[in-house]
Amino acid sequence: MIRAGIAALLLAGGPAHAACRQALAIGLDVSGSVDQREFTLQTKGLAAALTSDAVRAVLLDAPGYPVALAVFDWSGEGHQRLILDWLEITDATTLDRVVSVIGSAVRIERSPATGVGAAMLYGDALLARRPDCPRAALDLTGDGLNNSGPQPRDITLPQRARPVTVNALVIGVNRDQGWDGGDPGVAELTAWFTAEVIRGPDAFVEVALGFEDFQAAMERKLLRELAGLTVSQIAGPDG
Repeated sequence: MIRAGIAALLLAGGPAHAACRQALAIGLDVSGSVDQREFTLQTKGLAAALTSDAVRAVLLDAPGYPVALAVFDWSGEGHQRLILDWLEITDATTLDRVVSVIGSAVRIERSPATGVGAAMLYGDALLARRPDCPRAALDLTGDGLNNSGPQPRDITLPQRARPVTVNALVIGVNRDQGWDGGDPGVAELTAWFTAEVIRGPDAFVEVALGFEDFQAAMERKLLRELAGLTVSQIAGPDG
C-alpha cells in the first residue's frame, strides 16, 4: 500500500501529457521460473539501465518531447500487475523518481505459468491509452515458452493509426549444461521469440546470458529502441 501511494503521488504530481516522442511499455517476466533474486535483478537492472549515462542522455535530449514509460510484470493468463502507469520523462528529477518506483517494486506471488500472449495483449492495451505518441513499443522479457492463455502466434493486434512494435529480451538460463543445455536453451528460446512473438517495424530480440546480464542487455535494447526519431520528425515541418 505504501509503495502504491508513492506511485500515485508521483503520477498526480507529474505534468499533463506533453508532445510525446515515444510510448514504451515494458513487461517483466515473474512466472514460476523467476525467483525473488531474479525478479530483483530485473527491476534493479531496468532501473540501472534507465539511469546509465547513455540511456539518460537519449531520454533527456529532447526537452518538450519526452518518452512516455509504463512498466508491468506478468506471469500466467490474467496475472499482470502495473508497476508504473504512464509517465512522461520530462526531466532528470522525473527520471530519478521513476527509477525509484521501479527499483523498489516487490515480487508478489501469483500464477507460476508463463502467459506471453496474455502479456502481449495487456501491453498493447496499455499502449492504446497513448495514441498521442508517434511511436509505440512493447518490451517483453522472458526466460520460457508460453504455456498459459493464447499463443502469441495466434494473436492479431488491433489496427491503429500507428503500428505497435513488439520486442523481446530473452533471458538464457544456465542449467549447468551450457547456455543451450537448459530447457529451453537460449538458442531455442531466441528462435521462438523471433518467430512467435516479436512483430512490427524494426522489431528485434535482445539476449541476456543469465539474469546477471539483464542490466547490460536492457541498456543495449533501450538504446536501440529509443534511437532514430528526431525532434523535427515529431514536430513536423512547421515545428
